[in-house]
Amino acid sequence: MLKLALIGAGHLGKIHLRLLQQIQSIELSGFFDADPDVATAVENEFGIRAFKNVEELLETCEAVDIVTPTITHHFYACKALRAGKHVFIEKPICTTIEEAREIERLADEAGKKVQIGHVERFNPAFIAAKPFLANPMFIETHRLAQFNPRGTDVSVVLDLMIHDIDIVLHSINSGVKKISASGVAVVSDSPDIANARIEFDNGCVANLTASRLSMKNMRKTRFFQKDAYISVDFLEKETEVIRMQEADASDPLAILIELGPGKGTRQIIFERPEIEPSNAIKAELESFSAAISSNSKPVVSASDGLHALDIAYKIIEKLTMTPHLLA
Repeated sequence: MLKLALIGAGHLGKIHLRLLQQIQSIELSGFFDADPDVATAVENEFGIRAFKNVEELLETCEAVDIVTPTITHHFYACKALRAGKHVFIEKPICTTIEEAREIERLADEAGKKVQIGHVERFNPAFIAAKPFLANPMFIETHRLAQFNPRGTDVSVVLDLMIHDIDIVLHSINSGVKKISASGVAVVSDSPDIANARIEFDNGCVANLTASRLSMKNMRKTRFFQKDAYISVDFLEKETEVIRMQEADASDPLAILIELGPGKGTRQIIFERPEIEPSNAIKAELESFSAAISSNSKPVVSASDGLHALDIAYKIIEKLTMTPHLLA
């Protein structure tokens, strides 16, 4: 059983605590929160020991789950890795590329696992879609959220779009050739709505839109590839696949499409893959524990977190090159 401790018991940290208590392969040794009032309240609510400092907490565990503000990720991750602990870090990995590289380096030196909380990798709708993904050549994402002051201290790219950046990078086995972007700051000092176009070396294009000023919430991604269209609704946890195959003349109910002179007839197939219900946060924490016990690579590695952060900052750089849009 993995002895694990949590750092950061705010809104998301409490969700992690509740789920960690349900995972049989994990034994919670305690938690730390920099706010004494929060620590006392959470200790009473969950019956888990609150430690007064991180140093004492690290003596009780083999791994830590860092669920603190992004600006502190690097500090706590480095402290844990130098103490020889495995580390799970909520997304994004940290605030700068240099910090992310140091986390990756320390993990390699210590021989410890680092997993990043890009939770959409574990969304059951995306898991159901993955067997159908085969070299997509156009990807369109929309991640729209109703306004919430929490998170407006950073660009919507780091707040929301980074989820889809990770999904796109995971789905495309190719280098990035070109990035273009535009955005508008409406109620905060950084962009609240942004659109980015990522062009890959293999010809694939991804068009990503993120907004935290929407009237409704939406988290949808559409993949277009030869003979297939795959739609993933991360919010409603639904997947739809529309694909073409050789026409089945024996099926009277087949939906057929004529491709033109000399190109024959194809059959259109509509599928809704079965979605296995699961809690994505619990699944990612379970996978972190499994990676440690099996000494295997985490599903979302430090390298993955660094790659997503690097692309996010390249998008932000493009946004700052269009100041008239940010006025």
